[in-house]
Amino acid sequence: MSHSRLPHEPDPEPTESLEDLVKDHRLLAAQQWLGTHQPHVIADALARMNAVDAGVAFRLLDKDRALAAFEELEPVNQQQILEGLRDRAFLDLVENMEPDDRVRMLNEAPAKVAKRVLAGLSPNERRMTSALLGYPEGSVGRYMTPEVVALPQNLTVEQALRTVRAKGADAETVYTLPVVDSGRRLTGIVELRELVLNPPDMMMSELVVTEPTSAYATASAERAARLMRETNDLNLPVVDSEDRLVGLFTIDDAVEVIEAADSEDVARQAGAAPWAGHYMAASVWQLARYRALWLMLLLVAATLTIGVTQAFEATLEQVAQLALFIPMLIGAGGNAGAQAATACVRALAVGEVRGSDLLKVIWRECRVGLVLGSLLAALGLLVGSLFVSLKIAVVVGITLVLICGWAATIGGTMPLLAKRLRIDPAVVSAPMVTTLVDATGLIIYFLTAKAVLGV
Repeated sequence: MSHSRLPHEPDPEPTESLEDLVKDHRLLAAQQWLGTHQPHVIADALARMNAVDAGVAFRLLDKDRALAAFEELEPVNQQQILEGLRDRAFLDLVENMEPDDRVRMLNEAPAKVAKRVLAGLSPNERRMTSALLGYPEGSVGRYMTPEVVALPQNLTVEQALRTVRAKGADAETVYTLPVVDSGRRLTGIVELRELVLNPPDMMMSELVVTEPTSAYATASAERAARLMRETNDLNLPVVDSEDRLVGLFTIDDAVEVIEAADSEDVARQAGAAPWAGHYMAASVWQLARYRALWLMLLLVAATLTIGVTQAFEATLEQVAQLALFIPMLIGAGGNAGAQAATACVRALAVGEVRGSDLLKVIWRECRVGLVLGSLLAALGLLVGSLFVSLKIAVVVGITLVLICGWAATIGGTMPLLAKRLRIDPAVVSAPMVTTLVDATGLIIYFLTAKAVLGV
């Protein structure tokens, strides 16, 4: 769609961002920018802006593009946009959202915003939204779409396609079509592709997959999303406790669930609290606040290292050269532990390792750590002998083997123990393991020195 342009306002440069155009009050140029970019690009640009500028830019969008871009935003950014809209625009926007996208936003919305959204919906949309909100937080029920074309049994291909044409406009997807009995219990699925490619008079029952993968509405959304990745399903039928069809979990929502779970794990593995919203839109204070608590906790935990060093002060006084290798040893042990913890957290997340595998993981990681320690010990002996006596180099080599074996064992064990205790495994991963290994590694080092050197 073309737009009029004031003579004095130049075309936007290719490198100019939407944020720059809005800040410079070049609204016609901003409108042109919005008209030439895809909804997901617009959403990213809006997420980078402060709430006021994002609201100004959003109001320049036409109705259809506004809805498409809005659904691409994270819930925290959606709330900022909604707070700046007048009642009519607000109601139009939330009414036309997909029910699952609306619920995703309401999951994190303040009570005031949620109440305003629900009050403005039509009875049918309010009913669907309330039904999804009734499922446990983090469950598939919160993410599925209830707008599904369900096909009765015993239809011909032609009858099935006629049903899809009649009801498909109101559904979020028609690529996967659940097949149900008279009680709406799921009996199978059929792909739209199969209906289109087969003769009209063929019975649909010949094309139905009678034992489809499905999930209960109360099941974990993350587990269901990872199941879809394993089975390569585009859509996953969702049923209630009596196997009655209640919705479909679509691939786009599954990808978002996995991305959110992985982002949270990455943040916790780095010793920071996960945050919502765009990194570039977060203030310095916000980012610092998310990281400060963990850093302070880890600093307190690091006092264990000071206590260990103090306890072996007499040993250090007798052989001062031992102090030269402390940074190298605790660094090697911390890195070995962090690697093991990261590998096990990932294996837990994707279902490759279960809590019952604890002993197997301990045995595996212990051997991996000893192998790595032996490789490092060979290098440590060479480096150590260049600077200190052979005896101290031997102490360093033996310590590297023991520390790496111990660190890898601890790193592989802690996430599994956390899982058993119903703690997020990512919370006790790399930073916590590194801090623990630092203290215990020093104990190993000084005890080895005492045994080898007789001090």
